[in-house]
Amino acid sequence: MDGIIIVDKEKDYTSRDVVNIASKVLHTKKIGHTGTLDPIATGVLILVIGKATKLVEYLTAKEKEYIAKICLGVETDTLDATGTILKKEVVSLTKEKIDKVLATMIGSYEQEVPKYAAVKVNGKKLYEYARNNEEVVLPKRMVTISSLERISDVEVIDGNIYFEIKTTVSKGTYIRSLIRDIANKLDTVGMMCELQRTKQGNFSLAQSISMEQLKEHHFTIIPIKEVLKDMDTVIIEETLEQKIKNGSLLPDLYHKPKILFLSKEGTPLAIYKPYDKNKTLIKPDIMF
Repeated sequence: MDGIIIVDKEKDYTSRDVVNIASKVLHTKKIGHTGTLDPIATGVLILVIGKATKLVEYLTAKEKEYIAKICLGVETDTLDATGTILKKEVVSLTKEKIDKVLATMIGSYEQEVPKYAAVKVNGKKLYEYARNNEEVVLPKRMVTISSLERISDVEVIDGNIYFEIKTTVSKGTYIRSLIRDIANKLDTVGMMCELQRTKQGNFSLAQSISMEQLKEHHFTIIPIKEVLKDMDTVIIEETLEQKIKNGSLLPDLYHKPKILFLSKEGTPLAIYKPYDKNKTLIKPDIMF
């Protein structure tokens, strides 16, 4: 039982809640996820099971696609609709102005992490500082916005502006922070009303199962070989199999950034990568 499940997470569930449900259904504790979705968010949550838990870092490194609903004119402490309102103002903006600012966000920039986040500073999670009203310097990280566009009309309700965006972002990007930064560029404040993750790497909502299907065990686990189908693959002879299982260095006959070695039966054995200390060799990256 090694592979992944793609779940369409419902609102008001934590990512840990979904892991716990899957753990009970599959009767295993060897299960995790590859990128937290806040309770307010819905959409693609990839669960890794068994030996596939070794793929967490590989899968979290992939770009993610989101659809988010923005509200301009309202600021909260959490940067989303679940928080306490800190500021409210009437906003007047044209579609052209909004679209122009959205276009300027494409590229890489240094993004400040929200104060209500699970990122640790000095061994303590940021949201713990926030809940205790303790001061802390919020960390910043380089993120990349590959695409960003408005996908709905602009609505004005009680002086606030609402619209939806679709965006593709790098690992570590907070959509709440992105929306805050968009609002800043528009000389106002803003928050995230809704969020849906529509894609992570090659896996999309179209491949996901519902929470009900998860609870009822109406799904098939996607095997590791299928998860890594875009990676260069080599089926090896039995003489080489033991060396790979032992994690031995091998001659680089392939000249690829990553190589997935499979047994003659098609069982994933290991992912190898170039050896920094000797460019003629490759070394294990992930052992299955």
